[in-house]
Amino acid sequence: MRKQYDFSASRKNPYASQLKKSVTIRLDEDSITYFKSMSEQTGIPYQSLINLYLKECASSGKKLNLAWK
Repeated sequence: MRKQYDFSASRKNPYASQLKKSVTIRLDEDSITYFKSMSEQTGIPYQSLINLYLKECASSGKKLNLAWK
């Protein structure tokens, strides 16, 4: 291994803006079960499916309809 490296010709990571941030979120069992079953059907990891769904909701501006009883 070298003692020094020359990074003068390096460039910024083009995928840096697409990196994901790890968060803790509490979901009910029914939601987890739903996405896990979808995962088995599609072969896509369930966390990726949840992310895709939330991303779609955010991009379309979908609003939650809350009705407190």
